[in-house]
Amino acid sequence: MFTALGRVASRRPWYVIGAWVVLAALVVVFAPALQTTQDESDFLPDHYESIKAINIQSEEFPGATTPAAILVFQRSDGSKLTEADQAEVAKIAKELGPELGTKTFVPQVVVATPDGAPQVSEDGLVQLGVIGLADGATGYDTTAFDDAKSLRSDLSDLVKGTDLEVQSTGAVPQGLDSQDQSERTLAIVGIATIVLIVVLLALIFRSVIICLMPIVVVGVVSVIANGLIAWANDIFGLKADSSVETILVVVLYGIGTDYILFFLFRYRERLRLGEDTRTAVVGALQRAGEAIASAGGAVIVAFLALLLSSLGIFRAIGPALAIAVAVTLVAALTLVPAVVTVLGRALFWPSKKWRQEPKAARFARAGEAVGRRPGIFAAASGLVMVVLALFSLQFNPSFDFNASLPENVESTEALNTFQDHFAAGASDPVPVIVKSDDGDKLDPTALESYGAALGKAEGVSSVYPAQLSKDGTAAQISLVLDHDTSSDAALADVKGPIRDTAHSDAPPGTTAYVGGTPSVFADLQAAMVRDYKVVFPAAALVIMLILALLLRSLVAPWYLMAAVGLGFAATLGATVIIFQHLAGENGLIFILPIYIYLFVTALGTDYNILMVARLREEAREGRSPREAAAEAIKHAGPTIAAAGIILAGTFGSLMLGGPGLFRSMGFALSFGILVAAFVMAMFFTPALTAILGHAAWWPGHGDEKAPTEPGEPESAPSHRG
Repeated sequence: MFTALGRVASRRPWYVIGAWVVLAALVVVFAPALQTTQDESDFLPDHYESIKAINIQSEEFPGATTPAAILVFQRSDGSKLTEADQAEVAKIAKELGPELGTKTFVPQVVVATPDGAPQVSEDGLVQLGVIGLADGATGYDTTAFDDAKSLRSDLSDLVKGTDLEVQSTGAVPQGLDSQDQSERTLAIVGIATIVLIVVLLALIFRSVIICLMPIVVVGVVSVIANGLIAWANDIFGLKADSSVETILVVVLYGIGTDYILFFLFRYRERLRLGEDTRTAVVGALQRAGEAIASAGGAVIVAFLALLLSSLGIFRAIGPALAIAVAVTLVAALTLVPAVVTVLGRALFWPSKKWRQEPKAARFARAGEAVGRRPGIFAAASGLVMVVLALFSLQFNPSFDFNASLPENVESTEALNTFQDHFAAGASDPVPVIVKSDDGDKLDPTALESYGAALGKAEGVSSVYPAQLSKDGTAAQISLVLDHDTSSDAALADVKGPIRDTAHSDAPPGTTAYVGGTPSVFADLQAAMVRDYKVVFPAAALVIMLILALLLRSLVAPWYLMAAVGLGFAATLGATVIIFQHLAGENGLIFILPIYIYLFVTALGTDYNILMVARLREEAREGRSPREAAAEAIKHAGPTIAAAGIILAGTFGSLMLGGPGLFRSMGFALSFGILVAAFVMAMFFTPALTAILGHAAWWPGHGDEKAPTEPGEPESAPSHRG
């Protein structure tokens, strides 16, 4: 198969290149834009309590949803607000109201409490204005963010000539700032990734064209992949997290460059044997194609395993990344060989060193050492990973996506001011929805007693009076919590005493549902635990099947996956050490283990596949298991090292994206890739294979010398690298 692909790409290179260009042009013209969401409730299925509360709330209390925006007024000189200032706030709110008749905001700014008193802090320094979400608005789309921009512009005009200053926070302004931050992150990460790839390829190959080739090839691939992802999201109603665009850039350039390297190292090897360009392309794809396809297949199925998730965020991210890798894989097996054929030996310009076989002295010494004492290297590398893995048990999940926002953006500054002067949970009251089981009207007296019981629950600061629906069969009681609703403390309170009280003390004949941000987070946590039990084993089993088919062995896949699993735990443990213990962060974003597992498992398997495939190749030439391990490290080591450094560097560029998700994810993924390349693939896996010897290939005996297939190009001696 790969020989046939090589022949097509080398004999008709311009047809292959033209097909890719035409496909990219069609996608640009016809594909929709890739849409993302920042609403955590979009990620949960309807059977969770928080979503039931949201659904009932939207039906029975369409104007009483979570505030869309909160306006924080204070004097410019920092002194207390006077009665004239409070009157000015009321005037601004009245003038602003008609401007808010948009798809996002209701045309009213509430500046007083339910009893009519101004919403002024106890110290008199801050006054609030609350804007509700319009009926049917999500608050997390482009229209909402445009309306938030207009809101800020109108407020700026209205406070001119007064002694007041105002800032906006809440769901929609935070979403706007998060979108702006994501766009900045995407630009920073994109530039950093490209620069890093160019610099590292320049150091490896000393070639201008090779430095530029991944940029051009992946540029074409990314256009096609993004279009296909957008189509898939539209067709299947998927909603991807806003971070997916940035992650896609890193995945496409990182994995794309890796697969190009896998091919180029083999291509250069064939040229050194004196083969012409077309023959070298066919031979390189024949040797590298199976490893590239198997590696890509492992990554794809790992991502597709996320379709088994109960969380919408993972069900959208999984197919998106799988599509991106699939397009990259096809390009590596068709477009890259075609481009290399067209460029010929000019590919390496201006360097002449490609003609010289590298000595690979460091890798040769490492290989010899592993070959002599495989037990020591297996034990030492395994022990390092086990020690780090122990810290993974201390992982504390965080569910606040807005924690990724910098401190200097308006919504964060306004929220900090708010929480300095009001109860931490006042910006986001938690609704408790009470629904009659038989359709009878609710008893106001019973609701009053119920509200009093809720007020006594641990973590509740105050309770708003019950609000009845139009038909009287449902009621909403809003709770102000002691803690910020995005905090771990609020999550614990809602999971425990607040939900317990809400359920046990609900009036007879009714059912109570706790909604709001911490309730969504509580359900996300429950769904995450379920997904760990389903997604992880499913991805591991499918990857093991791919390994079994590639290696024709039922033994090797077990210890290869065990090694990758250990690498995952070590990576999560190292991240916990850096961010929770050393940096003092309370927790790490809850989706991080899934990302680590998928990338480290899938991409770690890539490097294991490359190393073990080379080890099998060496064994087939009659070498003993220890000699084969030594030779595999010597010749596959440079490829894995180069690919690992480039991929780790591209993932590391995510740390430039700011605090929170991107910083921890960037560290975790880059560290995990380095572990996969320089600990697992370089030492742990070949050492274990050398120890097991012939038994590693049972029952297929894939290490036995294989006859040359008819029509197959004469294989290059594997000792040339």
